[in-house]
Amino acid sequence: MKFLPGSVCFLAAMFLAGCASVGKKTTFYTLSIPSEVQATESYLGHPAKPIFIDVMPVIVPERLARPQLVVNVKDKETQLLILEQARWSSHFHYELRDAFAAHIARKIGGQIEIREIRGIQARREPIYRIAIRLSQFDATLGGRVNAKFDWTIAHSTQARSAACYSVVSATAGTDIESLVKGIGSVVAAASERIAETLVEMNESGEATCRSQEK
Repeated sequence: MKFLPGSVCFLAAMFLAGCASVGKKTTFYTLSIPSEVQATESYLGHPAKPIFIDVMPVIVPERLARPQLVVNVKDKETQLLILEQARWSSHFHYELRDAFAAHIARKIGGQIEIREIRGIQARREPIYRIAIRLSQFDATLGGRVNAKFDWTIAHSTQARSAACYSVVSATAGTDIESLVKGIGSVVAAASERIAETLVEMNESGEATCRSQEK
């Protein structure tokens, strides 16, 4: 079998590119709350009766519905980077759901029953169902993380509901670790507002959605 000089060069280049790709290490990130952060979080107190919550998977724009981190390019508004070697431990909408559920449950002293509703319904415990949609999002290395979360809370057995939104922003550093912390900060800020609304609804049966921008 004969190879043309150009073909040999092409095969060599492909081989080297493959080796370089294999050599890159993939790093996985999570929005789960570290134990040291849990200890310092503000706490709204235990409710008189247990509060059961069901946080649905967060609806995200299609470009973010993937395990890879997607970042904006500073000073280039129309460019995005999909980072193949920087990934969430699960798809982004599940990472968000788990982080929201953990934050809210800790804030209200509630019983977190993520996706395990079968047993609760068997006991006929009332549940607050929380649906969240990430309607705006950009995360820029060396810039900021900006997000708008639209969310609803609905009681499973009573005519209690609320529809609100939170616009939040946090500083993002120049490395991926700092960027992930910035994303965690906007989730924590939005979670606090959801928790406050949930407590208000649980105590009075109503909730007032004030302007929630930070």
